[in-house]
Amino acid sequence: MSFLRQRKGKGPNPELKNNDLNEDSEKERENRETKLREIERRRRKWSCIDGCCWFIGCICSTWWFMLFLYNTMPASFPQYVTEAITGPLPDPPGVKLRKEGLSAKHPVVFVPGIVTGGLELWEGHRCADDLFRKRLWGGTFGELYKRPLCWAEHMSLDNETGMDQSGVRVRPVSGLVAADYFAPGYFVWAVLIANLARIGYEEKTMYMAAYDWRLSFQNTEVRDQTLSRIKSNIELMVTTNGGKKVVVIPHSMGVLYFLHFMKWVEAPAPMGGGGGSDWCAKHIKAVMNIGGPFLGVPKAVSGLFSIEAKDIAVARAFAPGVLDKDVFGLQTLQHMMRMTRTWDATMSMIPKGGETIWGGLDRSPEGFYDCTAKKLKNNGTLANGQNGAINKGSTKGVNYGRMISFGKDIAAVHSSEIERIDYRGAEKGNNLVNTTKCDVWTEYHEMGVGSVKAIADYKAYTVTEILDLLHFVAPKLMARGGAHFSYGIADDLKDPKYQHYKYWSNPLETELPNAPDMEIYTMYGVGIPTERAYVYKLTPPSECYIPFQIDTSAEGGNEDPCLKGGVFLSDGDETVPVLSSGFMCAKGWRGKTRFNPSGVRTYIREYDHAPPANLLEGRGTQSGAHVDIMGNFALIEDIIRVAAGATGDELGGDRVFSDIFKWSEAIDLQL
Repeated sequence: MSFLRQRKGKGPNPELKNNDLNEDSEKERENRETKLREIERRRRKWSCIDGCCWFIGCICSTWWFMLFLYNTMPASFPQYVTEAITGPLPDPPGVKLRKEGLSAKHPVVFVPGIVTGGLELWEGHRCADDLFRKRLWGGTFGELYKRPLCWAEHMSLDNETGMDQSGVRVRPVSGLVAADYFAPGYFVWAVLIANLARIGYEEKTMYMAAYDWRLSFQNTEVRDQTLSRIKSNIELMVTTNGGKKVVVIPHSMGVLYFLHFMKWVEAPAPMGGGGGSDWCAKHIKAVMNIGGPFLGVPKAVSGLFSIEAKDIAVARAFAPGVLDKDVFGLQTLQHMMRMTRTWDATMSMIPKGGETIWGGLDRSPEGFYDCTAKKLKNNGTLANGQNGAINKGSTKGVNYGRMISFGKDIAAVHSSEIERIDYRGAEKGNNLVNTTKCDVWTEYHEMGVGSVKAIADYKAYTVTEILDLLHFVAPKLMARGGAHFSYGIADDLKDPKYQHYKYWSNPLETELPNAPDMEIYTMYGVGIPTERAYVYKLTPPSECYIPFQIDTSAEGGNEDPCLKGGVFLSDGDETVPVLSSGFMCAKGWRGKTRFNPSGVRTYIREYDHAPPANLLEGRGTQSGAHVDIMGNFALIEDIIRVAAGATGDELGGDRVFSDIFKWSEAIDLQL
């Protein structure tokens, strides 16, 4: 017992034990409270990562929910919503004309323009091993984003020959799918094809004359025999459709390509197709040209000179240097220039006709064009020469004849006040850039600082002088182009030299076919400001740079509303000025002229641009824009009527909203 008492006495003190427990519980409570406060603090703190994840999650959830609704809703629901907002939709042209009793009659041939036709890979380098027969151009453009340098390399042609590079074969996609859509949801020929199908057309009565739009026109025959294939297919369509002639519908550069074809098919072999002088008369009912750059486009000049157009110049000004510098190892504009300068077809659209057509230092056919004038908004037919613009009294003349001016002031003053220093004697040299740090080929590498400054010191360039300018800054490019294209006006069309293919796509240096029963239409949009001339400036020297740039700071304001962002604007379809689209049918081919000795009948059909009223209308059914016009209901209706047998007179003859007849009369051209 004493032992137990002794051990019990030596045990822990109950009071001390209770105190220790109290202290431990207080510490634990404090720790718990601290942890809770920390958790609460973390909950209240919202990081950028949390916000981004939440935002992405909301977008994905909304997207999947909308996709689910789209796939479960009735097919007629979108149309129901649209009609509820905008009112009943008009019948598509095909439906409307089928109700009138029209049906398929003449076979139809489509000739796509530049960039709108798909191109696919048949042979390439190692970086493109998995791309066999996949589209490099058109479609989703996925390869452009995944491997831009590999893509640019395969889309380029040989710099010396203008043909395939060694080990690379890119070929045009065949069939109607070649150019029905340029990219998913962005139609080119699809709307027209669908409306033709509504009156009975199908693939055996429609043919897409796809070609490699990068090549010069004659080289499409040399490499791919494309011109021969078009000839054979047209002959087959005429034979299998009871002898009914074809209606040919070219668009954009396809207009020039088919003009070349009509001379090629008549010319004797081996240069031509050997069809004889009556081939077009036997096989073609009508050629309905859409947005045709018959006399070229100023955009081709800015594209070759500085790889710019108005939109690119604005983007370049918005983010200075981003497109020029080596961003992530890719010098965007330099690579684009290297690639596009191997595409010989682009040189087919350099303006033709010189100062006679486009104007000189102190004059231009458009003269006192009023950029603020309102246009008539109806589809009435106007008499030849009648002006559809309501002149608001503007007397500020825009001299579009100076296609390039270095400085806003130079574009405005009289030529007698301009001191010009000839640049052609300037010495070239390799001191423009540090070529050891630049692997992007452009011919600007071979120029010196002095020669660049000399070009700016010449101050102003007419369209004739631009040809000399391009020969100076890009001699290799222009040497290739000069072998395939010409830009002048023929003095004597009977001269044997004009039997060469380099003249066949220039309507001022070739005759229309001997086909008096054939009809030629020029169909284009008007009422959209369109590039006509440019104000340039020098860019600061740097590695791999392009020394010339559109001066986007040059604005005309209220005094000169035609000058916006360094670009002088005129009437057109956003790409092709009215002067280029309309002159040949308004004057050059009108009646029997030396360019139209058999008197082929010509018609002008203009479509006044009306933008879509809301997003539900998509790209609009009354658009006059260069590509969007392919969905213009009035244009589609005109085409279907002609394909079903109507003549130009039955359409109502000319329909004109612009000043094309007045401007054509201002051009002194021997007819």
